[in-house]
Amino acid sequence: MNTIIRTSLRKLLLGSALAALAMVSHAQAEEFRVGFVNTDRIFREANSAKTAQAKLEQEFSKRQKELEDMGNSLKTQSEKLEREAPTLAESQRNTRQKQVVELDRDFQRKRREFQEDLNSRKNEELQIVLERANKVVKQVAEAEKYDVVLQEAVYINPKHDITDKVIRALNAPGAK
Repeated sequence: MNTIIRTSLRKLLLGSALAALAMVSHAQAEEFRVGFVNTDRIFREANSAKTAQAKLEQEFSKRQKELEDMGNSLKTQSEKLEREAPTLAESQRNTRQKQVVELDRDFQRKRREFQEDLNSRKNEELQIVLERANKVVKQVAEAEKYDVVLQEAVYINPKHDITDKVIRALNAPGAK
């Protein structure tokens, strides 16, 4: 009988210890607050990101239009050469082919330069937006006592997503 009592007592103590440990773990888990911010949404929805995008469009619209015009001219000349090639003298055909090749080479170079310049400026503007957003994320995290805020994750429970709060703070009048 002593053995049965000891075994039962051990089981009871072990069960109590596990229950107490579970309660402590649960209490500690509630104290640790995690938040998540979706930077893609910030880049799409924050007013500062929209302003940066409009600024880039305005800054690069003239060059983009010039490239479109140049591309259309290249296409027109190429099609005209194809149509007229059978009736042209060989020297004329060769001259026009060289002109089209030169125009295409110039077009490709200008398009590549345009894309590099655009990407560089876009990265500059997005970096400014990201720096502002990170300051706001820090303010929200400190005000609401978050222990950690993640910007990338494979899965996030929507209850931890604070992106809306950050976007509202970024879009608030007087927010810098």
